[in-house]
Amino acid sequence: MANNETRENQQQFKYCVAVRFNGSKKAYTFGTNNENLHYGDKVVVETVRGVELGELISDLRDSSLNQHGASLKPILRTATQQDIEHARQNEKEAPELMAKCQKCIEECGLEMYLISAEYTLDRNKVIFSYVADDRVDFRELLKALASTFHCRIELRQIGPRDKAKIIGGLGCCGMETCCSRFLDDFDIVSINMAKNQLLALNTAKLSGQCGKLMCCLKYEDEAYKELRAGLPKLNTAVYYNGEKFRITTMNILNNSVRISNKEHAVDLTINELKKLLPSKKEQEEPAENAES
Repeated sequence: MANNETRENQQQFKYCVAVRFNGSKKAYTFGTNNENLHYGDKVVVETVRGVELGELISDLRDSSLNQHGASLKPILRTATQQDIEHARQNEKEAPELMAKCQKCIEECGLEMYLISAEYTLDRNKVIFSYVADDRVDFRELLKALASTFHCRIELRQIGPRDKAKIIGGLGCCGMETCCSRFLDDFDIVSINMAKNQLLALNTAKLSGQCGKLMCCLKYEDEAYKELRAGLPKLNTAVYYNGEKFRITTMNILNNSVRISNKEHAVDLTINELKKLLPSKKEQEEPAENAES
């Protein structure tokens, strides 16, 4: 049933096109029957946030090629010069919105940190984004803001990663943070990804400016899993030239391993280490002997 509705929705639009909004790297797909739209054109669309100004970042495509499966919202119209001027004016007024909202927050005595403020294109709604450690009862704040701005008010509580995305900055690599540069959605990053890369589990060094584990840990996780397949863990005992050693360090990318005991330390390659490991047959033999 849902698939039929989606198909009917796509059939009412001859074309689909990708639209991106100011301050966002993510592209959204909209439907249109206007054949005069081209890459780079400014358009007016209605989203869950309200009426917004967007920019086409693709040429027209046949709507049957839309693979997202979701129903398409329409492009309302090509943006006029007046629409563009309204968007610029709304952007200029953002600091004033922030100041007025911050004053209301202080008067209400709320513990919340305001991040951003913006009008929708038609100025029917103001959207305020904030971070807070706990849930905030902002009913009184809503009343104060509504009487100040005389329009609809939306208060959005965002997490520390969203805050870092909005504010931006430089990462430890010296480049702009990934979240503000190109990331659309945030994947789960776990401490196991740092363990897979044999990194020292120092949370301060592994965290980004949002205070969470760095997103880049996930980028290389699959490669490290593949490279570490079949390799032992650190501190595993191995025998070399008749002596017992333990694996103390391992650098997969440099193809180097160090094994050591109380008397010696020996540097090996990954392939040399693999030759020291017992084969599957050798591992199974003790178990077979124990049964007999």
